[in-house]
Amino acid sequence: MAKAKKRKTEAGDVASNRQASHRFHLLDRLECGIVLVGTEVKSLRSGKAQIKDGYAAIHEGELWLHNVHIPPYEPASRNNHEPERDRKLLVHRREIERLTGKTREKGLTLVPTRLYFKGPHAKVEIALAEGKNLYDKRQSLKAKEQGREMQRAVREARR
Repeated sequence: MAKAKKRKTEAGDVASNRQASHRFHLLDRLECGIVLVGTEVKSLRSGKAQIKDGYAAIHEGELWLHNVHIPPYEPASRNNHEPERDRKLLVHRREIERLTGKTREKGLTLVPTRLYFKGPHAKVEIALAEGKNLYDKRQSLKAKEQGREMQRAVREARR
């Protein structure tokens, strides 16, 4: 059997956080620009990034991305970047104010779900998320398994 490739949500994605939908109820999504240095862009273009443990936070009226790992670019040995540095996100002021109100008020968090290129610009999709309880996770796994069983039954009926 051939080795399975790493699944991504869409064709242009550099990294996707597939566990976010398992850990959180994703309520609202927002596309943000991301401030990068040159070696980070080259490393992203080679398709190497990890956003599983990442989160976004608002500090002093600015949106920042934390714990996202972009590995060093190998050919740029001396002029490389720090792999897990905090990166500023580019969002309109009113969006930041809206997100600030929602995260304070309801106890929601900001989770990165996708990292991708849109034309020449690197973008990150941030989701406003509410944490799931253990029983919610069990219910979503049960629903997913039932969906798979239904698909199998349909396939078998068509044969």
